[in-house]
Amino acid sequence: MTTVGVVVGAVAALALIVVVGLVLLARMVGRLSAGTPGTARTDAEAEQARALLEAETTEARAAARRLVESARVEADEVATRLRTRAEEDAARIAAEAERAAERGRVEAERVTERARQESEAAVGKARRESETAVEKARQESEGVLEKARREAERTVAQAQALAEQAAGDVAARARREAEQVVELRSAQLTERLADVEQRLNRLDERERRLGEEAERLAARDRRIAVAEADLEARETEVGEQEVALAEADEERRRELSRIAGLTAEAAKTELVGVIEVQAKREAAVLIRDIEADARNTAEQRARHIVVEAIQRVASEQTAESVVSVLHLPSDEMKGRIIGREGRNIRAFESVTGVNLIIDDTPEAVLLSCFDPVRREIGRVTLEKLVLDGRIHPHRIEEVHDLARYEVEKLCQRAAEDALVEVGITNIHPELVELLGRLRYRTSYGQNVLKHLVETAHIAGLMAAELGLRPELIKRGAFLHDIGKALTHEVEGSHALIGADLARRFGESEEVVHAIEAHHNEVQPQTIEAVLTQASDSCSGGRPGARRESLEVYVKRLERIEEIASGQLGVERVFAMQAGREIRVMVRPDDVDDIGAAVLARDVAKQIEDELTYPGQIRVTVVRESRVSEIAR
Repeated sequence: MTTVGVVVGAVAALALIVVVGLVLLARMVGRLSAGTPGTARTDAEAEQARALLEAETTEARAAARRLVESARVEADEVATRLRTRAEEDAARIAAEAERAAERGRVEAERVTERARQESEAAVGKARRESETAVEKARQESEGVLEKARREAERTVAQAQALAEQAAGDVAARARREAEQVVELRSAQLTERLADVEQRLNRLDERERRLGEEAERLAARDRRIAVAEADLEARETEVGEQEVALAEADEERRRELSRIAGLTAEAAKTELVGVIEVQAKREAAVLIRDIEADARNTAEQRARHIVVEAIQRVASEQTAESVVSVLHLPSDEMKGRIIGREGRNIRAFESVTGVNLIIDDTPEAVLLSCFDPVRREIGRVTLEKLVLDGRIHPHRIEEVHDLARYEVEKLCQRAAEDALVEVGITNIHPELVELLGRLRYRTSYGQNVLKHLVETAHIAGLMAAELGLRPELIKRGAFLHDIGKALTHEVEGSHALIGADLARRFGESEEVVHAIEAHHNEVQPQTIEAVLTQASDSCSGGRPGARRESLEVYVKRLERIEEIASGQLGVERVFAMQAGREIRVMVRPDDVDDIGAAVLARDVAKQIEDELTYPGQIRVTVVRESRVSEIAR
């Protein structure tokens, strides 16, 4: 901008000098005309010359203004170009200044020629003064142009220096970014190398175990071969003994038939009946003794393990509701929620997929949806709309997007917190997302995600009491209800759905089997599956953990009493402790002690096959004999 100012000032000074010279020339001609006597023709010509000079002066001023404006425009362009363009613009401005000076000199000469007849001396003097002024103006213009050229060169040098500095800064920044990228890639490569080494170590360990297993199998095959040879020898010996026994048995049968007077088939039928009755009684006695002995040891040990695990787990006992209720600041808000002709409530239900129930309940509305995650998104959306106060269809869509993102983040955070609480790592991100959806899922009023955490803790404590590794058992117990996140989207049992998900996302077969067997869709074959069943029953069956509707509860109690009442010899049936125990009173004349044990087992088996219930149900058969006599 300094160069532009200098050029504009130079052109303006040059134009002013030309104008001043012309004005001085006109004044001198006027004085000469006024001081020199002449004829009327001379005065007229002088007046004409003065008028012509004024016109030329006006034209020169206009030309000077045009030159100043053109110089300003050209100077603005000079500021944005490089050194070559600046020199060309300066040369062009100098040429225009010279042409303006030349034009002024020509005009001065023409005026002097016209006024030469009146005063040649005045015209000569004016010409000399004009030439002097023009020469001075030219010198000043050349000085200004030289100064402008030097200013342009300095501006170009500064621009080059700034460009070089900017290029250096960009190169330094690029170098730093490249170093950061190299460091990041190095760290990632180090992590991958560590992961590869860890996998190689696991593969080596697995190969070592497979080698040991192969050695054990080879030794086992050798033992089996020896046992098979021994077995073949024994089979030969037994075959010979069986032939001898068959002959002796045939001889004995003929002798018995002769003595008893019965055929072999009749004797066989009678003997089988007697042996069957005796075998049933002996089997019942043996089963009762075995169960009593096992119960004395197993129940005490199991009770100790379960009580120890439950005592060490502190969990909430309040069940969660399966509906969402939103409290409003006033009943007037209901009208704003409904909107004109119900457009707001229709838009809300269309966007969120949640039914909004508005009744006579003061300052409250009810949200209903089978999908708990969708219901929570709808509740958050409506809560934000009520707080904001702006309720219309477009605003509902915007707030719904925000609420959905917020609920997804809450689900993700809940799943991560649960994993940290139970100490489980290295789980697939898809399973983490499904676990987060269980934050809003309930089963009989019990929060499923909290139920999984509690089940994992109980299973881990049981495994520790039994001297097992708790990590794998806790993993299976924590994931056993993962299928409930998709039960409303995929048909089938949640246990089988969860097992398929776990298998798809890389869980071990032990964990998959524990998931699919925790409701006996598949018979449990491992200790992990059994402990998962036990911990699930402890978490779901403890007092206060779950609740069910009155209708389902009454039907279950009625069916339990019907099953027990339908057995032979039953006199009365009482369902006690909220259906967790059933007492069966039998007639002592129709059912003996062994029959009572068989009856209890049959009732328990039928209840297991026909009913679905949390926890367990105890069946107690009471056989009471009373003998009374009157003393007279």
